[in-house]
Amino acid sequence: MDKWLGLKGRACVVTGAASGIGAQIAQSLAEAGARVALLDRDGDGATALAAQIAAAGGEAKAFECDVSQEASVLQATDAVAQQFGTVWGVVNNAGFLRSASLQDVSLADWNAVLAVNLTGYLLVGRALARHMPEGGSVVNVASIAANFPQSHSGAYSASKAGVVQMSRQMAVEWGAQGIRCNVICPGLIRTALSAAFYAVPGVEAKRAAMTASKRVGEPADIANTALFLLSPRSAYVNGTEIDVDGGMPAMLMDMVPRPGYNC
Repeated sequence: MDKWLGLKGRACVVTGAASGIGAQIAQSLAEAGARVALLDRDGDGATALAAQIAAAGGEAKAFECDVSQEASVLQATDAVAQQFGTVWGVVNNAGFLRSASLQDVSLADWNAVLAVNLTGYLLVGRALARHMPEGGSVVNVASIAANFPQSHSGAYSASKAGVVQMSRQMAVEWGAQGIRCNVICPGLIRTALSAAFYAVPGVEAKRAAMTASKRVGEPADIANTALFLLSPRSAYVNGTEIDVDGGMPAMLMDMVPRPGYNC
């Protein structure tokens, strides 16, 4: 796998790397032979994961970073460049959700979500683009919420829609430098943050039934896609949005009640 992907020895940065999807992407990169920089606001969590990767024979280093703060981003990315030199790939994954409707969301919460989920991607992306060679790749993790709004997720959905459009803009502006930018839009993925949902009897079965694949996704499903987009194997994939959702949108018509067929 490390030979097919061509990531061995290449330095890659993952934000929000201390847990969940980010942690899985970081571990998968290390398994593919990449040298991994783990950026996270949770410095202790990132350090623990870096140690775990090193114990398994990989190369990783943790950098505490709040992606919503430009000074923190510049400090962390400069440290990454000093440690690793040329940065081949960047995965912008840090993000969070504060539940509220558009009518009720406070301006502070709205700004906080956009600062991490959207502005943070800009700050990290442009700080590291100057350390990237021709052929380098930026992968931004958005969400199916970018295209399918969800009640009580107004700020989150808007931030992820912004990520999709900004990623296209990055592809257009940085393409002349040989840097690609693509987006992954995860669907229903089982992580520590969503564990409480799946603990409720019947929820997993109902969610799985909404996908063509009839299962809930795992962080590895996102990591596998991210590694391909980071790899030279995807050299002509640019400005593209890839949904990793088990075929949820394809199930729309099957969710429409049809007496005698599905109800």
